[in-house]
Amino acid sequence: MSYHRAVPRVLSIFVRAGLDQYGDAEARLSELFEVQLPGLERDVLVVDNLLPPGVAESRPGRSVIGGDNRVWEFSAIDAAVAHLGPSIWRYDLVNVVTSAFMQLYVAYLERFRPDVVSALVGHRACLGHIDCYNEPIRIGPYRSQHWIRTCFFMTPVAELMAIGSFVSASGRRPWFSGNPDDPFGPESPVCDTYKKYLTGWLLGQDIGQGVTWHRSLSIDAHGLEQFEQKALAILNEHLLAIRFRAAGCRLIDVTWLSAMLGAGRDVDWTTPWWRQLAERDRDALIVPAGHAA
Repeated sequence: MSYHRAVPRVLSIFVRAGLDQYGDAEARLSELFEVQLPGLERDVLVVDNLLPPGVAESRPGRSVIGGDNRVWEFSAIDAAVAHLGPSIWRYDLVNVVTSAFMQLYVAYLERFRPDVVSALVGHRACLGHIDCYNEPIRIGPYRSQHWIRTCFFMTPVAELMAIGSFVSASGRRPWFSGNPDDPFGPESPVCDTYKKYLTGWLLGQDIGQGVTWHRSLSIDAHGLEQFEQKALAILNEHLLAIRFRAAGCRLIDVTWLSAMLGAGRDVDWTTPWWRQLAERDRDALIVPAGHAA
């Protein structure tokens, strides 16, 4: 029988790009843990993608290192794992957070409570907020519809390490054409439905779910590079979810898990994602099972 500490030990990998944007994000993250998870053993590794590689600050329980901004938070996580080396195995769970974690829908964050976090230890699962599209999309050979929001999630160390590099897609080719009139191009491995979702979302449009992004980009000669970078980050977020699932790691919605535990129900960790969303006790969402992916 495996043994787990009564109080899980958590490492927060906090990714930022300087302090000009979301400068209070780390303080708000600390407040979340202090209020919702008092007494939890937690260390923080800040990865600043605007700093050069190497240790910038170090004190017990908190360090700051320079990151790798090639693919935003995904290459930054790789930098964090490389910095930690074998010491990462001292923790039960890794909490990945970006400085934008308080943007858009945030109600799920309050569900990270002691019983929920403790329940995750020892399970092959990635815990966070499950988002989905109205229709399945394709990326190359993969058909998918849902993902875990990467601005705040938790997973056991073994599941994090099984992923290898967190960068699934990088560079312009084969994803983008370099042409603002047709930014993806005919050779992109992204299906037309996904192109429509990505383009609409990044241009500040409602893609059929009653919500819009908190920013808006343009697709022209001046805005194309930024559009590609953000679209690439979204692609990496979705591909990460696909890779977690392929590695045998379940995506678990934290609102659903909190509801199951709060009702005293046995948790079936194999519950399909669309049932999890339907069984949430707040902001439930019905996705027809026959169309879910």
